Amino acid sequence: MVAFPSWREANFTILKGEFVAILGPNGAGKTTLFRLLLGLAAPIAGKMTLFGAAPHRGNPRIGYVPQRHMVDREIAVEALELVRLGIGGDRWGLGAGRGKAERAEARHIINAVGADDLAHRALGTLSGGELQRIFLAEALAGKPELLLLDEPLANLDVRREGELVRLVRDVAQREQVTVLLIAHNINSLMPVLDRVLYVANGRIASGKPGEVLTSAALTELYGAPIEVLRDSKGRVAVLGVEEWHHAHD
Repeated sequence: MVAFPSWREANFTILKGEFVAILGPNGAGKTTLFRLLLGLAAPIAGKMTLFGAAPHRGNPRIGYVPQRHMVDREIAVEALELVRLGIGGDRWGLGAGRGKAERAEARHIINAVGADDLAHRALGTLSGGELQRIFLAEALAGKPELLLLDEPLANLDVRREGELVRLVRDVAQREQVTVLLIAHNINSLMPVLDRVLYVANGRIASGKPGEVLTSAALTELYGAPIEVLRDSKGRVAVLGVEEWHHAHD
């Protein structure tokens, strides 16, 4: 089997506390970037550093919410217990005092993501949007410095998208967490973004939204005519990507 690189000549820096959207078509290598950061894969060439060192598996400084969670509808584990395990589940023989403190901390985190009413609900009874909040709380339980969110807005309606984006922004600002969020729909993210990484055509464009999300910048990235339109409310539409896909199938 021959390995083909997802992208080349990628050169970017993410600063502490930034809220960054990772955009681009399916198969462009967005999730590959997360795998590199999580230490699940290594660059074929070049160098990637995270917190001043090479990425490695099980880094406690990273919180990760994958795109899909397999939740058995029969599972009876409470949301609060899942979050508590994120705080101290790696320790055996918990004393009563420590367990009580961890439950209090788990309640605090669930409160921070606006999910108080879900604390004692079984995971199997929660909707997709409710699960997103609980898994976000679980990721925050380890007090990460970097939060990786793989398409957390998928399958949410516009209102729920906006609520989750504002929630992540507020928590990230309060806790000084850097956020990298993979998304297809940019519009709910526009009010909170510091930077965009746009992955396409084997390359990555990095910069402020107003620098990357332009007709000129994306035409250069794709190597084909791409038009970026904005309406009176600042919403963005990227045209020409489907035609580019058909030309490269």
